[in-house]
Amino acid sequence: MALCKINVSELKQLHFSTLCLERKIELKLLRPTPLLNLIQVTKCKTRDFKREFKPDLYEKCSWICGCESTNRLFCFPCLLFAKQNGDSSSVSYGVDLSHLTQKIKKHECSQSHLNSILEFNLLGKVDIRQQLDIAFRSNVKRHNEKVTKNRYVLTKIIDCILFCGAFELALRGHDEREDSLNTGVFRGLINFSAELDSSLKDHLTSATVFKGTSKEIQNDLLDYMLTVCQNHIKNEISKASFVSVIADETTDVSSISQLVVVFRYVLSNGQPVERFWGFTNPPGHDAKSIAEFIQASLETVVAKPEKLISQSYDGTNVTSGQHAGVQAFIQCAYKNAQYVHCYAHQLNLIVGQATSQNQQVRVFFFQPVSDISNFFNKSPQRIAVLDETVRKRIPHGSATRWNFKSRTINTMYEYKEQLIECVGKIEPTSKQAVAINQAGAIRRMLEDSKFVFWLTVFHNIMPHVDVLYNQLQKTRTDAALIRKQVNIFQQSLEKERKRMDTVTKDISASYETSRKRKGENIHINITVAAREICDVISNQIKERFCFISHYSAFSLLEAPKFQEYEKSFQLRFLTKQLMFIPCYRRIV
Repeated sequence: MALCKINVSELKQLHFSTLCLERKIELKLLRPTPLLNLIQVTKCKTRDFKREFKPDLYEKCSWICGCESTNRLFCFPCLLFAKQNGDSSSVSYGVDLSHLTQKIKKHECSQSHLNSILEFNLLGKVDIRQQLDIAFRSNVKRHNEKVTKNRYVLTKIIDCILFCGAFELALRGHDEREDSLNTGVFRGLINFSAELDSSLKDHLTSATVFKGTSKEIQNDLLDYMLTVCQNHIKNEISKASFVSVIADETTDVSSISQLVVVFRYVLSNGQPVERFWGFTNPPGHDAKSIAEFIQASLETVVAKPEKLISQSYDGTNVTSGQHAGVQAFIQCAYKNAQYVHCYAHQLNLIVGQATSQNQQVRVFFFQPVSDISNFFNKSPQRIAVLDETVRKRIPHGSATRWNFKSRTINTMYEYKEQLIECVGKIEPTSKQAVAINQAGAIRRMLEDSKFVFWLTVFHNIMPHVDVLYNQLQKTRTDAALIRKQVNIFQQSLEKERKRMDTVTKDISASYETSRKRKGENIHINITVAAREICDVISNQIKERFCFISHYSAFSLLEAPKFQEYEKSFQLRFLTKQLMFIPCYRRIV
């Protein structure tokens, strides 16, 4: 098949180094040798000398080529290789017939031309170094084998780090020396893997420069993993139509405050997802410092400010303040970022407010319940008696997480008789006066009718709170589901409110008092107090969760903040956004 001709002008515009090998070899055979109408007239004193271009010049100098448009001569190898060798002067202008012989000799001696001729002649041939130098080929092979082995070892080290992260295990121990009896989970996992993998074991025993087990390498690998994850998150958010930010503050085991940032958005397939962005220790704990950090994270992932349509934090004044809170600072930069209070946190506030309405309930939660839990959990001897008699531990409570208190109350209610038997064993056998007094007080408390009444009341109420709390904590939820669960919770709470008389009668029958009339008045009073608690919870639920009647697709289209999306998004797609606009989940 005949090859297509190419002229010098096209060669000048061509990026020869970027072409594939087949195209380069093809161009090597396409030296342009046109018949030029090139005439040079030189005037002397006596007569004029006339020189004409002769085609046999192409045969004498195999590297010369001609250009028909400019009627000048060029160096063909330099046109191809001079630019990648760093010399472009030899291809900018051609030469004419004036002093052609001297110009040819000078160009043939130039370094740029020699390099171009060498590259031109070697094009399409096997590198002579690989044919002649066996040592060079051997070094290349050993280098490739070493790189493959190092990558394999590094993969195993990364897998061990990922294993520790997946099960929330600390990487380092207190003493990581070779002779230490407890080097930490990561070093122990590496040593265990080396027993099963000969390549890894050989690396750990023979490596002198890079072993890969130091804390610096661990931190570097963790940073690289975080970078890979964050790049993936950036790519997903760039394709998402809307995004929401969730932030909360927590304290780690070393009592250092850390700020957590989570992004929530919808993938292209309609699935809402939450992506953890990172921990940080903000320079200050005021609203401005926290807002500046959150905004710095947002600027990294959100290219268009209008894409951020929601921000969710807890209800503290630092975050929820309308004028000087975090949400106010964020909304100054992101106009569409509506603030949504964390509803799982609101549920905790609702129960906390309800239990603070009555003095007996406050005393019940903050003294007897905590006293019983602390009494058994702070002594190995009492735990041994508890395991033998009750065969169930008393869970620890929490000041802010009412689902933890719910577990404590349910355990005390279900194992009340066994707990009385347990403290009955501890009281006569203990040698400590403090323990004897505490055991006697707990026994009397568990046999008191008022304590048993409140224990029964909250044992009946708290499971319904737990069900609603778990629904609010789900990653995939929407306003319709929450509305349904809130209605179910209110109906269940109303049933428990109506059952208060039955609970009072059952406890009155079990715990008869010597003064019957006075006892009846007491039980009537606590029944009224229990109903008041149910009313407070029900009213607070209606007030704090009134958003579920407003978050609909039509109200979104009518809201001023979302008018700009009315034309570009269909009603069905906006309805999908409801799955993540409220941002229900609490992070910590």
